Amino acid sequence: MRSIWNGSISFGLVSIPVKMYSATDSASAVSFVQIHEKDGGRIRYRKVCELDGQEVSQDEIGKGYQAASDMIVPLTDADLASLPLPTAKTLTILAFVDASDIDPLQMDKAYYLGANGPSAAKPYVLLRDALVHHQKVAIGKVALRNRETLAMLRVHDDAIVMHALLWPDQIRSPAGLAPKENVQIRDNELTLAETLMDSLGELDQGELHDDYRDAVEELVTAKLEGGEPAVPSEGPRRGGKVIDLMAALEDSVRAAQEGRGGDDEESGTSASVTRLRGKSSAKATGAAGKKGTGAAGSAGSTGSAGKKAAAEKTAPAKKSTAKKAAPAEKGAAKKTASAEKGAAKKTATAKKTPAKKTASRRKAG
Repeated sequence: MRSIWNGSISFGLVSIPVKMYSATDSASAVSFVQIHEKDGGRIRYRKVCELDGQEVSQDEIGKGYQAASDMIVPLTDADLASLPLPTAKTLTILAFVDASDIDPLQMDKAYYLGANGPSAAKPYVLLRDALVHHQKVAIGKVALRNRETLAMLRVHDDAIVMHALLWPDQIRSPAGLAPKENVQIRDNELTLAETLMDSLGELDQGELHDDYRDAVEELVTAKLEGGEPAVPSEGPRRGGKVIDLMAALEDSVRAAQEGRGGDDEESGTSASVTRLRGKSSAKATGAAGKKGTGAAGSAGSTGSAGKKAAAEKTAPAKKSTAKKAAPAEKGAAKKTASAEKGAAKKTATAKKTPAKKTASRRKAG
């Protein structure tokens, strides 16, 4: 790793020689070049003077400060070198504060600071351990690329990291961006949102990678080999208009639990989701009931009239059914009596016939 700056950290009367290294690498990020669609030629930008229209080489280019929309003041390297810049080779620590005092909006590019030489080892470790033990970050100023920068020092993996910070006046105000409507959040909605936050689990840094970059590389490889690029599978659709916030939260919790594959956790979460949905439904039902009974007295009178009308309709129906049932029962009784008489006559006749036959046989004998 090649250092990009040599200087020292000024910690009171202690001076710590350090070297600065880039902590991040943007070379792996996806980037494209512009080409001429007609023939595939590369499009390049040239530095051209606005006055004479001629292309200018790098050794002819100087610095200027735009004081007005139509006025540029030329500045030479000698002019800039004469300016008082005490932080040109020194990172001066101004204060030690809690990390929470620094808004992430201020954080810019990150750099590693390494000890420069054996003599810097002990003061370097002293500052590092003091930051960890006291749970503070250091705020200072340093000059990089001929301009002064606000900086924050913290510890990461036993190394001191410097974050270039934006100046407070470089942070824009978010005034007017938050919803102006009076939005009311129910307790069960907030609880379910927190359940979703917990169900997503912890972040595994090892599983983070750039899917888009991988897809671009596969596409380029396929084109170089003369083949057709594979059609990526369509992932789950996200976004859109939210119709039911509770339903969206519940589905999100279930999806998060399925993604983690935890059966026990999923059942517990489903139970809590059901309870929250039940509470929400109970509240809605109670509100609807109050709304119905709270109407003018006509609602109560309508209910009583409805009950009377239903009772009056039921009474004639019962009488009619009783009348129909009575003749049916009488008819059934008559049929049964006739059937019994017929059976008795047949039995009596059957008994008489064998008796007559027996008497005839006796006389014949």
